[in-house]
Amino acid sequence: MGKYGKLAENIVSNVGGRENVISLTHCITRLRFKLRDETKAKDEVIKNMDGVVTVMKSGGQYQVVIGNHVPEVYAEVLPLIGGGEEPAKEEDVPKGNLFNQAIDAISGIFQPILGIMAACGMVKGLNALFVAMGLYTDACGGYLLLNAIGDGLFHFLPLFLGYTAAKKFGLKPMVGLVVGAIMCYPAVQGSALSAGGEPLYTLFAGTMFESAVYTDFFGIPLIAMDYTGTVIPVIFVVFFASKCEKFFSKRIPDLVKFFFVPMLTLVVAIPAGFLLIGPVAVFSSAIIAEAVMTVRNFSPMAVGAIVGLTWQILVIFGIHWGFIPVHINNIMTNGYDNVMMPFFACTFATSAVVLAIFFKTKDRQLKEMALPNFISGIFGVTEPAIYGILLPLKKPFVISCIAGGIGGGFYGAFNFRKFMMGGIGIFEFPAMIEPDGGLGNLVVAVLGVVITMAIAFAATMIFYKEPETQDISGKGIPENDSMKGGKEAGSKDGEAAAQGTDTAPIMRKVEIASPLKGKVLKLADIRDEAFASGVLGKGAAVLPEVGEVFAPADGVVSALFPTLHAIGLTTDEGAEVLIHIGLDTVQLNGEGFEALVSQGDRVKKGQIMIRFDRNFIEGKGYCLETPVLITNSDGFLDVVETSRDMVAPGENLLSLLK
Repeated sequence: MGKYGKLAENIVSNVGGRENVISLTHCITRLRFKLRDETKAKDEVIKNMDGVVTVMKSGGQYQVVIGNHVPEVYAEVLPLIGGGEEPAKEEDVPKGNLFNQAIDAISGIFQPILGIMAACGMVKGLNALFVAMGLYTDACGGYLLLNAIGDGLFHFLPLFLGYTAAKKFGLKPMVGLVVGAIMCYPAVQGSALSAGGEPLYTLFAGTMFESAVYTDFFGIPLIAMDYTGTVIPVIFVVFFASKCEKFFSKRIPDLVKFFFVPMLTLVVAIPAGFLLIGPVAVFSSAIIAEAVMTVRNFSPMAVGAIVGLTWQILVIFGIHWGFIPVHINNIMTNGYDNVMMPFFACTFATSAVVLAIFFKTKDRQLKEMALPNFISGIFGVTEPAIYGILLPLKKPFVISCIAGGIGGGFYGAFNFRKFMMGGIGIFEFPAMIEPDGGLGNLVVAVLGVVITMAIAFAATMIFYKEPETQDISGKGIPENDSMKGGKEAGSKDGEAAAQGTDTAPIMRKVEIASPLKGKVLKLADIRDEAFASGVLGKGAAVLPEVGEVFAPADGVVSALFPTLHAIGLTTDEGAEVLIHIGLDTVQLNGEGFEALVSQGDRVKKGQIMIRFDRNFIEGKGYCLETPVLITNSDGFLDVVETSRDMVAPGENLLSLLK
């Protein structure tokens, strides 16, 4: 088992087990499950796992947002679900609405190659940059070999898409790969056909679809097309081939099915692809590119602003996948994309907002999160910052969207373009060098980043204010003598430490008060094995006598479950406290519970946070033993529970040594 083995096991267990998983892919930050029954997945359990940012459901996918180390987690999860090359059976695939099916199909086809596509594009872009800088010429062998690395995938793109589309549509992957290879076969490319001399005749003369015919397929005209480097044709041909394969599989005897099914599939699908599907797809690509350009040209600045303003919202719901093919199609068809590229501003808007929060916040945990998320954002991965910081704080997310919109408008106005696929974040810059080596477009890219980041940073510093502590219930609990004593002791310790005297303790003790009034129970003695084992954290439990939960320390509400049966608090001392009211009470779906605070609120020690109806909960047959856990107990030398048999709110329950 590797570094993320335990996390992988927990994820698989809580998405409903391997039998509930149809397929799994991943992108830069997310595991993307296709589940047979999404209701079996335990959303809140997964969201609160250490190593998981959040859970999203979009496009027929169950998305577990992991962060930058998603490839390692994916590698650990795959063997647990029996991952392999065989595609899902058609009857296993949820049907959903057409929009969800389209998004799911697009993401499933393009996700597996985006990483290598970015890598190859970066090599090609850097090669162009070094030539522009005069480090070597485009006639040398070094340039030739590096250009082959950069161009190889894009030249033979139908092979890769044939493979991934086959897996998505239920065709045997090797058949999809062969379809892609045939579409790149040199002798049937338009340039090769036209080399034979004058065309036999021309179809659709005088229209945007004008096409020369140099040969035919048994009397049917074969339109001269070049499919190398194209995107849409191979996807539709593979889709048609998947239907052919299913048709023949049902009718060919098992004895000869092994070779007759793929043979007949190719014999039917390939001619149909070259004679009809391919040309129609190419014409459709041209129509899409033309339509998109027409809309953009109506008001480049407005379109750029809309893209920049809305891109992060699309990312949150995973809907941005529907626009990725437009981006790729524009580059492959026009030689550049200037329609979707304004989203480039959003990456840096997010990064600048997070950087401003780093400088402005006094919250230690938030400050610790901000800097690595800023670095991640600069490198093009913004989901951790969006889910972990911007969305919970709300206003910074709005600021980042507005700044992204302004940057997008700038890019639209100055016809900002990207000329090749490759790279994310700062690694995208080489792809913005003009094909002739000109750097004007690159200058626009850099200026847009500077403008966007300056606006986002300044707006956050001006308008973002940390939530002030407030008692939403309108009342706290009276401060008892033990609470006063604790404050006095803490004050003395602080003064001693500040003065640097010998009385400053070598080992610090952080006290966590009881959030409830009731009987103290050892964690190992409660009826829930997961809590009792300590795997979720060290702590104690309380059998409550009163249906009120109070803040055990000053801090921020870091988690409030929708069912209100559990609440997480990150204290100012860095302790992560989980209070789970009763056992299995999640099944009450919030009945009997009333929250008086919200996630993200600051609370003071002794502030009431939740009320619950003890009689109702026990009447439903649920145990009220309430674990109080330190979920990051590994960060402390020890967690010591009180020796008291009974506690009141505000009295010490746990002592954390650090």
